[in-house]
Amino acid sequence: MHLILKASGADAGVISHLLAKNPLNIYDRVDKGVRVRMVYTKATETETEVLIHAEPDPVDLVRGTPDGYDITQYINDREFVTSSLFCSYIRGALGTALNGKPKEDYVQWVGHAFELELTFGPVASDLPDRVVEELFSPLGYAVSMERGELSYSFDLKNKSTVRHITLRGRNTVQHALRQLFLLIPVLDNYKHYFISEDEIDKIKRYGEGWLDAHPLKELIVKRTLRFAELIRQYERQEGALYASFGLESGMAQVLDTVIQKNNVGHREDREQDQRESESVSDGGHSEPPVRLNELRYRAITDVVSALPVKRSIVDMGAGEGKLSARLAHISGVESILAVEPSGQSRLRAMERFAKLEGRSEVVAIPEPIIGSLFYFDEQMQNQDVMILCEVIEHIEEYRLNRIMDTIMNEYQPEVLLVTTPNKEYNEVYAMEQESFRHHDHRFEWTRAELASRCEEWTQRGSYGYEIKGIGEHVEGYGQPTQLVIFERRKESQS
Repeated sequence: MHLILKASGADAGVISHLLAKNPLNIYDRVDKGVRVRMVYTKATETETEVLIHAEPDPVDLVRGTPDGYDITQYINDREFVTSSLFCSYIRGALGTALNGKPKEDYVQWVGHAFELELTFGPVASDLPDRVVEELFSPLGYAVSMERGELSYSFDLKNKSTVRHITLRGRNTVQHALRQLFLLIPVLDNYKHYFISEDEIDKIKRYGEGWLDAHPLKELIVKRTLRFAELIRQYERQEGALYASFGLESGMAQVLDTVIQKNNVGHREDREQDQRESESVSDGGHSEPPVRLNELRYRAITDVVSALPVKRSIVDMGAGEGKLSARLAHISGVESILAVEPSGQSRLRAMERFAKLEGRSEVVAIPEPIIGSLFYFDEQMQNQDVMILCEVIEHIEEYRLNRIMDTIMNEYQPEVLLVTTPNKEYNEVYAMEQESFRHHDHRFEWTRAELASRCEEWTQRGSYGYEIKGIGEHVEGYGQPTQLVIFERRKESQS
């Protein structure tokens, strides 16, 4: 992770004084396991170029956190990409420039606009190239992006979310750095720290003089604050965040999608995406938005509650156990197997299940076990209910027939519940064509495609099926989630 700041033209040599770093010395500091270096590669009166580099300890990034229990957490991009972590690492080195308080002889240069070139990366961003450009071009920059020299024989390079970004234009050093400190986390859409009211003050401080007039202010503020209550608090102080700059409809749709997009994990809140939030109302009085993931859990627990027999349940891909914990309150349930391959998620599930012990309304404590749909496990046989909530779309399509054959002919649950996204509804979210709701999805099906696959899976006659929708219905697009209820036919049980 690095940032290169280059200034050219008359008086470019003043830059070193604004940064408060001597070009003849190498700035090299280690703080809390992170090494930060600043090196001048050019330092003349007409050209200054300085490289700012941060190198964190990958072990320290996960040590002391729940992620540290799982070795797979060491396999991540946080030690490489330019993100909020990078900004926090270099903030101390750039404090003088960010605050605009150099030595008295150079205070007059704080407001001076230089010819600047800023190069930083790699940046891992879910934003399309054109939105990245729209973030920086209103600030007076010419924007260019590169994805590196990769000799792929297929079109992966152009689809990569990882980019190196270069900005060229006139700006003050203070404004340029403050803009980057606010916009780099917006690009990466990841915060390594707890987001609190302090973040509102940060927006005001770093956004002073440019943010209010920015066409994508709404996007910037919402991806910075993330949480609805903080956004409302900001609006109470600064005014409503309504787009009022006449964006083209196509760009407005893209922004509507990326503003609402969150990071999501596998199965545990895997689809808890802001664009999938649904509002429910009662008697005309609006209530707080209900996440689609919450609506899925309600739909599943309602179906299970209504079943005449539900003594034994298997929750496949149980993640951190949120759904399993709800099933534990349903009368008639005697055992719940919360099956999950991730050790980290199972540990969190164990913590959640431990809190259920001793509660009078809990009828069965879920049992977290390691397991996967990719291999046979006799514990899964002959259960009353098996649940695959937002699981199948994370599996390659060519593997699904084999997996469903195993479930229906080997495990043979009396009832199988499957939820999966409705691809048609992606248009309601203004998503780009052929894009998925989550980067780990291998496919997403239309309602007709799902019905066709269900027909194929049940053609041997062991199961019948019914498909229902979950979430708000939109004419022509259906509902955001599809729920399939497979039930064993009576004749196949004899």
